[in-house]
Amino acid sequence: MVLQMLVQIPLLALAGWWLAPLLTRRIVDTFSTWNRSGISGILLASLVAVVWMLPRALDAALETSWVALAKFTSVPLLVGMPLAISWPRAGFVVRGVWLVEAIAMAFRLGWLYTVSPARLCSNYLLGDQRQTGKVMLAIGVAACLLLAWKLVWGHNRIERVR
Repeated sequence: MVLQMLVQIPLLALAGWWLAPLLTRRIVDTFSTWNRSGISGILLASLVAVVWMLPRALDAALETSWVALAKFTSVPLLVGMPLAISWPRAGFVVRGVWLVEAIAMAFRLGWLYTVSPARLCSNYLLGDQRQTGKVMLAIGVAACLLLAWKLVWGHNRIERVR
């Protein structure tokens, strides 16, 4: 469960991020009116990512080949690419809200997976679920510390993409 949820899916999103610069300027400009300040692209990426955090979707991706294909195409194309295109366009507040919500989601899901007495994913053992919960809680703590360090000692360079 840790490998699928916390390694495979983030790596697929990262692949989409890396593929975004290969898009032609014409494609990016087509969506720039729809995604002027990056909010639409970040919202799209968030909604698709939430679908792949659901235990039912994780189970279906292991059991059904067309759902696995949907995961392998939707995560890079609808999570990684929109984030890569939208992140530079987003302002400081939009980025901050998204980061705080991502950290809160890690804490919520980590807590849920850790304390749930029943298996939420039928393809994984209860021990795998609890291990995933602990790793998600650790990711949440590390992200909080990193964000606090960046806010206190880092440089907040705000770039505007026109």
